[in-house]
Amino acid sequence: MNDQPALALHAVSHAFTQAGGNARLEVLRGIDLRIAPGEMVALVGPSGAGKSTLLHIAGLLEAPDAGRVIIGGQDCSDLGDHERTLARRQKLGFVYQFHHLLPEFTALENIMLPQMIRGLGQRQARDRSSELLRMVGLSERQGHRPAKLSGGEQQRVAIARAIANVPQLLLADEPTGNLDPDTAALVFEQLRGIAKGAQLAALVATHNLDLAARMDRTLTLRDGHLESL
Repeated sequence: MNDQPALALHAVSHAFTQAGGNARLEVLRGIDLRIAPGEMVALVGPSGAGKSTLLHIAGLLEAPDAGRVIIGGQDCSDLGDHERTLARRQKLGFVYQFHHLLPEFTALENIMLPQMIRGLGQRQARDRSSELLRMVGLSERQGHRPAKLSGGEQQRVAIARAIANVPQLLLADEPTGNLDPDTAALVFEQLRGIAKGAQLAALVATHNLDLAARMDRTLTLRDGHLESL
């Protein structure tokens, strides 16, 4: 594996002010984490432990109260809003429990859009999107809008969209949480195959311990600290 991590968190802490403003809830307490290219890491823990907060900080969607966030060797901790947006666009891919596909666009067009926003020409974006749909087994569904796709198909389109701009790091928040067990297993296997083939690092928050066990390692977030299983 590459010696330089795709993601490095150094002493990341974060707290929320509770209702009434009289108390602070410490969610993350000095988190240290390194994920190598091609490595899939499961993030587990009880609801409310801060898994989504950790993903948001790693994904530059939220700034920590303290600590450093380094993605692909770039220290992103002190970037301004515009620079953070560029870093997300160039370095990160996101998959959520709910796919958030744009309903008025086809599967192919949903994958083309982030590439064209980044500056890729329409023909190149179309060709790459077609290839990505082939990789997730949906070549014959590329002209369908989300309403005509099953839940598993929609999530596979969302995965293809997340990796369309060749990110260094994929962040997934319960990516199979809305699927039945068989479909969840299929979607996960395709996600894992793509990540390994592209040497794409992935941090995956999940309550599914069976899927977590199939990743390279599992970390538990508990009382603001990460523990290895």
